[in-house]
Amino acid sequence: MGALLLLLALSNALNTRGGNSDGQCEYKLALDLDPRPHSVSITEFGAVGDGKALNTVAFQNAIFYLKSFADKGGAQLYVPPGRWLTGSFNLTSHLTLFLEKGATVLASQDPSHWEIGEPLPSYGRGIETPGRRYRSLINGYGLHDVVITGDNGTIDGQGSFWWELFANHLLNYSRPHLVEFVEAKHVVVSNITFLNAPAYNIHPVYCSDVHIQNVSINASPESPRTVGIVPDSSDNVCIEDCSISMGYDSIALKSGWDEYGISYSRPTSHVHIRRAYLQSFSGAAIAFGSEMSGGISNVYVNRVSICGSSSGVEFRTTRGRGGYIEDITISDVDMDDVQVAFGAKGHFGSHPDENFDPNALPVLRYITLQNVVGRSIAVAGNFTGISESPFTSICLSNISLSLKSASLTSWTCSDVSGSSSSVLPEPCPELAGSSSNSSSACISSVNAIGNSATL
Repeated sequence: MGALLLLLALSNALNTRGGNSDGQCEYKLALDLDPRPHSVSITEFGAVGDGKALNTVAFQNAIFYLKSFADKGGAQLYVPPGRWLTGSFNLTSHLTLFLEKGATVLASQDPSHWEIGEPLPSYGRGIETPGRRYRSLINGYGLHDVVITGDNGTIDGQGSFWWELFANHLLNYSRPHLVEFVEAKHVVVSNITFLNAPAYNIHPVYCSDVHIQNVSINASPESPRTVGIVPDSSDNVCIEDCSISMGYDSIALKSGWDEYGISYSRPTSHVHIRRAYLQSFSGAAIAFGSEMSGGISNVYVNRVSICGSSSGVEFRTTRGRGGYIEDITISDVDMDDVQVAFGAKGHFGSHPDENFDPNALPVLRYITLQNVVGRSIAVAGNFTGISESPFTSICLSNISLSLKSASLTSWTCSDVSGSSSSVLPEPCPELAGSSSNSSSACISSVNAIGNSATL
């Protein structure tokens, strides 16, 4: 009876939300923006698209010139077909960077062509090395109304150089990303192919109103710790119609690292991910954390395909993080050839320094996983919570996973509790309950996501 009540409650909550079509993506920035009234080509500033000439100064000068049009409706920087080698450069507000079909912005493999910047305040240091970090190839700081789009042009990070430095512990500073926006509002990235990022591909941090649509992101399966899209201490984010194949995580949601993230206190919230094809060779197709000290909440994922991945959906945290991961709904997911379909790890990741508070315990609760079909799955779920702060209100519904014949254990659970209904293989006892308290928590989780979709 309890299982039936849970199913009915989930169904009613979803109907209240208006079905699976609602979410942050229903309130996204319009991509059919009026054309910018002013447009210039990068060639007008002396750029040469032969893949050999360095065009950093041309990009910098073009964008400096286009700043003068910010109060005149903005401007477009047009990149025609060619291979445009460059170091790092900064965008400006009210700008569209347009990459024509056949245009490739090619990242320099010379570290001296990359600017060096201070660490993000919510991290306190570089992720990979103490102290400062390389700035990204394309940067936007404190911007408003900025678009990176095109006719499927390409941004190629030529990351193998950086991957080798990382693997051999030869980095002087933490690796750069391809695109990073910091404290920006109204950001669009669409119709672009990203290749071979040194680390992350698209990193909006401290941002609001971000729309990422129809991008293709790829890196070698052997590329170490490369990640596709990383919403980081950002809100009102839509990610849709994307194809991502990475060495590590496809999409990773973050919000700061230990005491620095707790102090900065900027959560990631109101994120909608839909119609995505994801592959992650050594990480997770969709990851939460482990740097989540500012909190992650109100995330809705639906209509996602995951294949050939080490992990499908994974929640990561550890003692000292503080923060929370809550009110997450993941629905309508198709998995094929995935090692671990669902994971929640309470002992994952390192610390920025010795000043973290081991008593800062993270909270993970109100997680709904529903309407999932999987084939060739090795492990259905691995949920390992924290004894002092167990993971609670994990709600499983309408899940059917076909395990590989060699699979010995379908579920592993400790320090976790929740409810389930119509789940195969049958989950561990900690997640097999259908008590009224657990059912109510599941209802609250779904309603929270539904209410967030109307904001």
